[in-house]
Amino acid sequence: MSALRFDLSTGAICVSLALVSVPNNVQAEGSIRLDELVITATGQGTPKSTHPGNITRIDKADIRLVAPDHPSELVNRAPGVFVQHGSGQEHLTAIRSPVLTGGAGAGSFLYLEDGVPFRAAGFANVNGLFDAITETADGIEIVRGPASARFGSNAVHGLINVLSAAPTVTPETDVRVSAGPHGLRRFVGSTSAGTGNHAARANLVLAEDGGFREDSGFDQQKLQLRYDYRGARDYVRATFAGQNLNQETAGFVVGNDAYRDDALRKTNPNPEAFRDTWSSRIAVRWEHDFDNGNTLALTPYARVNEMDFLQHFLPGDPLEENGHWSTGLQTAYIMNLAGDHQVIAGIDVEYTSGYLREFQSGPTIFGVFVQGQHYDYDVEAVVTAPYVHSVWSLSDVTKLTAGARFEYTRYDYTNNTSDNTVGRFQRTPDRVDEFFNVTPKLGITHAFSENLTGFANLARGARAPQTTDLYRLQSAQIPGQVESERTDSLEIGTRGNLHGIDFELATYYMEKSNFFFRDSAGLNVPDGETTHYGVEIEAYAPLGAGFDLSGSATYAVHQYDFNRAAATASSTITSGDDIDTAPRTLANIRLGYTFHEDRARVELEWVHVGDYAMDAGHTSTYEGHDLFNLRAQYALTETVGIFGRVTNLTDERYADRADILVLGGNAVERFFPGEDRALHVGASLRF
Repeated sequence: MSALRFDLSTGAICVSLALVSVPNNVQAEGSIRLDELVITATGQGTPKSTHPGNITRIDKADIRLVAPDHPSELVNRAPGVFVQHGSGQEHLTAIRSPVLTGGAGAGSFLYLEDGVPFRAAGFANVNGLFDAITETADGIEIVRGPASARFGSNAVHGLINVLSAAPTVTPETDVRVSAGPHGLRRFVGSTSAGTGNHAARANLVLAEDGGFREDSGFDQQKLQLRYDYRGARDYVRATFAGQNLNQETAGFVVGNDAYRDDALRKTNPNPEAFRDTWSSRIAVRWEHDFDNGNTLALTPYARVNEMDFLQHFLPGDPLEENGHWSTGLQTAYIMNLAGDHQVIAGIDVEYTSGYLREFQSGPTIFGVFVQGQHYDYDVEAVVTAPYVHSVWSLSDVTKLTAGARFEYTRYDYTNNTSDNTVGRFQRTPDRVDEFFNVTPKLGITHAFSENLTGFANLARGARAPQTTDLYRLQSAQIPGQVESERTDSLEIGTRGNLHGIDFELATYYMEKSNFFFRDSAGLNVPDGETTHYGVEIEAYAPLGAGFDLSGSATYAVHQYDFNRAAATASSTITSGDDIDTAPRTLANIRLGYTFHEDRARVELEWVHVGDYAMDAGHTSTYEGHDLFNLRAQYALTETVGIFGRVTNLTDERYADRADILVLGGNAVERFFPGEDRALHVGASLRF
């Protein structure tokens, strides 16, 4: 089996590299164009050719074809991205990183809607795409590695920016309904209209799923409203969005290769587990153009969210209740200078008030996971971050990008329970913590020809610690010990069109310090060091006769750069070892066929995940998997269409996630089993 896995993973890289040698004379949707406009770097549409680093855009056509039940189905089409689907709508993310959990999983990635984060920086959630309304998005932009100076804490390993669809003056309505196995039903609706300079759009998503495992499933509702005004010198975009999720959560199945056991894989050892969460947010972006060609952009925003969930993945199954509300302002003054230079300067400010409570109602486990109150605290946070981002035209074909962000974070923590340690849980007295991070950026692009551009990017990413890292302490920790995490990154790449093939190729090397994570025994490690390097490619190749080949592939190495002895072999860290849950190979390859005068589209998708260590000590390995999915859509008329997909065509037994948990000194394998082969069908109406 290991030899087969090696051949498949190597083949994934070779197939993607081969895309740049297939002849073609046509351009089609899904291509990677140099003149494609991307939003994330500057907040305005700029050609992808001038972006001094990687950026992937998943467009509206892809979103409609995929018709995702979970955001991972979309973002995993990008290179260097590996989002593991948990139970229901849960997930864990990797972007140029291993799959990260806890505070690292919450704080290492930035999730945004139209450039505004879904959650406050120090109050993030590992399930960062809970709040995203991807089903009706105009596109999704993904930046791998540290982002531009416009973004601060959490944009350490990468960001995902979900772009809402602009309203139209001409009335239009789009309704999609679909059904799948185990009672899965979904409604996606969007309607828009306007008059003169004003237009508005409303999006509604309703989903319910009985779950393919026992005592699992979810109900989720999402609403998004957007209003646009465009005058001679002013532009206003106002958005409101909210979501509600009620989920019955299925826990890990436990035992060696338990995901393969048909008697176990659909069981739920934690039928009492649940997750209830809701959130809402509002943002208004105002742009004003001055006579001198410069632009002022102001984006005030506010957000609120709450979540209650049973931590089934921890001994004792404690209940966590958390929430926060925020208000903030993003500012940018965009100066377009003579000589085709541009400078963007601004300051971002944000205030947040949040809380966390953790209570274990069950009996004490292993003597340290004690019954009763674990934590009860409030945190007020202030973030102030001036920044500058500039682009300098050194010649007609060479542009230099330079910038820096100066971010100050202050946490004011109040403990609402006793100042003591109970079992493993330390409740520190009231305190104030401050952090100051400087993140410089330097990049260059050079157009070798009209069809080929090279880029290089040197960047630092940093984040203040998550509030849970600072104040949900364990008995052996020292308050104030956690420092800001820092990542230094060098990236070199090229993008363009060779012989009719669109592609982007990137290589990178990163070093990270002050890495805060929780080991397989559940113990916090505040001072880890890691290295990351790899090569990523995405490409699109029309083959003729309606066929096309597209996809992405990744070869990456994520390693520990420190040693740490532990009581168990599973938790022991050796410098130079691969980090757990960090597959070296990933691929998503798609063969498409468009026919019947472009009214029909069929796509066969191959999803490859390489093998990876399940724990830091490499005592167990998940062998990886290869899945095949088939999708199709057909326009019956100009207004009526049908679509469907079959996932896991070969009915593979695989795991969405595999790791190790140490219980009472014993290491046990645990898995989120992947779903069987499944059929999904739907219909659409547009008018």
